Amino acid sequence: MTALYGALFISAFFAATVLPVSSEAVLAGLIVSGRGDPWLLLAVATIGNTLGSVVNWILGRGIDTLRTRRWFPVSPERYEQASRTFRRFGEWTLLFAWLPVVGDAFTIAAGAARVNLGVFVVLVAIGKAARYAVIVAGGLWAMA
Repeated sequence: MTALYGALFISAFFAATVLPVSSEAVLAGLIVSGRGDPWLLLAVATIGNTLGSVVNWILGRGIDTLRTRRWFPVSPERYEQASRTFRRFGEWTLLFAWLPVVGDAFTIAAGAARVNLGVFVVLVAIGKAARYAVIVAGGLWAMA
């Protein structure tokens, strides 16, 4: 059972970083198959995905030297779009760090903007937990 939670943690962590992993599919599959405690699965996915976003925050801190690297997880266009939105709406954009396409860019922009790490973690975790809660609720509903 520990391996199950570990696999979910790893998929959630990497889904927030450079690898194209679908942690939502992993979580939904575990819920629908009745494997694991739904609340613990929600917590593990949220923690893993939030910690993956912290990696992006760290990358954002060094964006000037890293963004030209081939492996950098966000294209220049996406980063500029996210930066504009981040400058307009501020830290509150981090509640939407779970969004495809711009979510990773928001977390990198937050690092570049030197957002306080504690504030960053709280806002990102709230948004990601809400997204995963919808997936857990949908999976439990499908099982009923």
